Amino acid sequence: MKEFVKQMKIKDLDAAQLERAASMLKAIAHPMRIAILSHLEEGKRLTVTEIHKLLDIEQSTTSHHLGILKDKGVLISQREGKNTFYSLKHNSLQNIVDCVSKCTVKL
Repeated sequence: MKEFVKQMKIKDLDAAQLERAASMLKAIAHPMRIAILSHLEEGKRLTVTEIHKLLDIEQSTTSHHLGILKDKGVLISQREGKNTFYSLKHNSLQNIVDCVSKCTVKL
């Protein structure tokens, strides 16, 4: 069953919601973090190792960025055995990645 979500406008948000939104956007506003989100689109779940190999960056750097995104409520993690899988906390965050990619296209 598809969940009905009322489309909110910025004016409908209270101060606490605006603060959380700003905090999330600040966390996302880094090229490497945008790249991480792009790999987690469409409900994908990836480990730190998978992400660091996809982006060709150090595992410690990947962990640092994932920690920031998780701390700010952008990602969630789920431990399964030795692995921790990361995914978008809210599927609607994919819209931010879509918007950024559309806004950066040269005309």
